Amino acid sequence: MNFASLPDRRAELDPHGAAVSDGHQSLTNTQLLSRVRMAARQLQDHGIGPGDVVALKLTNRVEFVVLLFAAWRLGATITPVNPSMTDVEVVRQLKDSGARLLVVEDDGAVVAPGIAVLGVGELYEGGVEPDQAPLLNPATLALLIYTSGTTGVPKGVMLDHANIDAMVEMGRQALEVGPADRCLLILPLFHVNGIVVSVLLPLLVGASVVIAGRFDPRTFFDLVEQERPSFFSAVPTIYSMLAALPDHVRPDTSSLRFGVCGAAPASAELLTRFEARYGFPLVEGYGQSEGTCGSTINPVAGPRRAGTVGLPFPGQEIRILDTDGTEMAPGMDGEVVVRGPNVMRGYLGRPDETARVIVDGWLHTGDVGHLDSEGYLTLVGRSKDMIIRGGENIYPKEIEDVLAGDPSVLEAAVIGVPDEKWGEVVVAYVQPRPGATVDPSALKALCARSLTGYKRPTAFFVVEAIAKNAVGKIDKTSLRAGHAALSARS
Repeated sequence: MNFASLPDRRAELDPHGAAVSDGHQSLTNTQLLSRVRMAARQLQDHGIGPGDVVALKLTNRVEFVVLLFAAWRLGATITPVNPSMTDVEVVRQLKDSGARLLVVEDDGAVVAPGIAVLGVGELYEGGVEPDQAPLLNPATLALLIYTSGTTGVPKGVMLDHANIDAMVEMGRQALEVGPADRCLLILPLFHVNGIVVSVLLPLLVGASVVIAGRFDPRTFFDLVEQERPSFFSAVPTIYSMLAALPDHVRPDTSSLRFGVCGAAPASAELLTRFEARYGFPLVEGYGQSEGTCGSTINPVAGPRRAGTVGLPFPGQEIRILDTDGTEMAPGMDGEVVVRGPNVMRGYLGRPDETARVIVDGWLHTGDVGHLDSEGYLTLVGRSKDMIIRGGENIYPKEIEDVLAGDPSVLEAAVIGVPDEKWGEVVVAYVQPRPGATVDPSALKALCARSLTGYKRPTAFFVVEAIAKNAVGKIDKTSLRAGHAALSARS
């Protein structure tokens, strides 16, 4: 279906059913539709119509969902803006996207010369007369999602309604979500995972959404016990923090059918340890914004294979290619390429870059991995993160998984640093679990037992926190830059 008309459909089928809440307000399906209509009228009053772009610089809150559907109702496009970005970064995204309106928190600074600004507290209240029917063209651009910029200046990923319709239907089938489910949203809504998996998917199937505030491991399970969600989606860092809670924390997780783990690779050890402690399965998946969120997922009903990111979503194809474009046999590493109706239309205003990553309908992800004989995908790293030591290719994830097996380590990040003799050598950054002390000599011994000589880190750096980008992935670009600066000073 087209999501522009989803609020109408839900209000017709179940007027008083729960739709979305955020701790401050709770909307039924009828109330959601009314709020969407009001917001659409207000967007029209600001001159927004088909083809226009509306930027949302908002924290996770009900109004984000309302404005999402309101813009789509008018045939407009939403570009989510990370609220923590600098003014320079915000202006760059607004200019690149061609946004005509920016919606901000009421205390948000206005940094948009020449662009209309609307405070979220100024949204119309009350009811409106029946409005125009939702515009339902599947080719209409629905979302402009800006990449995290780890490969350069952020690019606008163009996702149309056909993309998100296809992706959500794939998610419905793969995750077996239905009307009885309740999703807890803890990922940021400026990321496509938060929008697609935690909002659009549950609302499509008649389920409800609870929007959480800023994630806090100390209060997360209190929220689970209070709201009784059946699933949520998170990144490995969140699961690491929850797994590191004191042993006396034994929450009631009986409402949870599963948790989705994505956005970055997780170690098999973390997944196994988490499930054993908290009693509900984690299904690890993989995808990119360019593929409208997800391309593979471990089956909810099994068999799940820890250490893999699962099987292709229904309707998608995965291939592994070498540098010449030849398809690799099972077990052989190469670049992961994806094909399906979820693949983006392209990068906004960047036809050359689009042509480089979408070749004959296949999205070239830049990720390296292999398929097993049954089609499960295992990732070994990003091609750009590969370390070449004396002609030997090293993928950091293998080493990071070994380090994550030490009980004192919360997270690990491995990078290559320049070396006169070898070209590059391996260096590891590790973050201790709360209350734990990392012993570098123990990590060295662990690596000696688990890794061949050329893969072993030459140095271990214990840090309070490992740098992350806006969507929770370890930011190796800044890690490498910081290490280079440290080396230059010393």
